[in-house]
Amino acid sequence: MRRTQQDRSAGTKAALVAAARELFAARGYQAVPADEITRAAGVTRGALYHHYADKQGLFRAVVEELERELTEEVEAAFAGGADPLTGMLQGLGVFLDACLREEVRRISLTDAPAVLGWDVWREIEAEHGLGLIVSVLEQARADGLIVETPVRALAQLVLSAVMEAARMIAAADDPARTRAEVQQVLGGWLASLLRT
Repeated sequence: MRRTQQDRSAGTKAALVAAARELFAARGYQAVPADEITRAAGVTRGALYHHYADKQGLFRAVVEELERELTEEVEAAFAGGADPLTGMLQGLGVFLDACLREEVRRISLTDAPAVLGWDVWREIEAEHGLGLIVSVLEQARADGLIVETPVRALAQLVLSAVMEAARMIAAADDPARTRAEVQQVLGGWLASLLRT
């Protein structure tokens, strides 16, 4: 059966993202030339420019793929909680654990803000994480588990705090210790929202 142009295009894009992701995770964005990515993907340089305009466009696709995967992991942890707050704490733990992975630390937390710019990076983070946080907080409020509060504002602040915690882990000399410390602080803050 012959592959359609759409199938070939999807295959080329997947090969470029997979090759770039591996190389960016290993050495960082700046250390990886576009020619090396296209060789590793088994495609021409023209294919890179056709699908992503430039190396930065490909990098954004890698960041977005990684963020989608992280969101799915966190969402599964949220869903596995006995109640929304337990799920949120589990989701927080899963996310902070992911921040210890070299791929996440280098691509999402170190290179993404520098390469894409702070505003674009925050946009991508919000696109993948904010909706999830809003839905969990809305459910917790509907269940009477948290104090009455403007959920969207709280969700934005939670996302900002979690992303700052992630950046602290990425920059730390001892990421595991920093991860434990930020979980303790964020967990205490989230617990303080509970109705007593």
